[in-house]
Amino acid sequence: MHDHPHTDASQIFAAVQRQIPTATLQAVYNNLNALTEVGIIQEIKPKGRVSLYETRVGDNHHHIVCRVCGHVEDTDCKGFAPCLSPSSNHGYAIDQAEVIFWGICPSCQNAASHNHEGEDHENCR
Repeated sequence: MHDHPHTDASQIFAAVQRQIPTATLQAVYNNLNALTEVGIIQEIKPKGRVSLYETRVGDNHHHIVCRVCGHVEDTDCKGFAPCLSPSSNHGYAIDQAEVIFWGICPSCQNAASHNHEGEDHENCR
């Protein structure tokens, strides 16, 4: 996950199986859940997409997701945690805000400008 941030469980499972052929997908999920619970990795849950995992934790960053190809980039917060403030904290001691920005990545923008409107630009990266 250090070399391939924003990886999903099936991609992690494929990498693990190359090293440990007897590994199971359930074992990968169990380990991902345990590592997330103790804060060693972070789970990202873009709406309508599978969960993604990364090792970048504890630094108050957010994510940008391409609506077309699903590529994810990190983006640093412009301030201190949490970098957003709710209208009311309801008595909570808020220490984190989770933000996912959505848009269209440069590769997909370029593909769209070179193709006819309405064509599928799946996996344009």
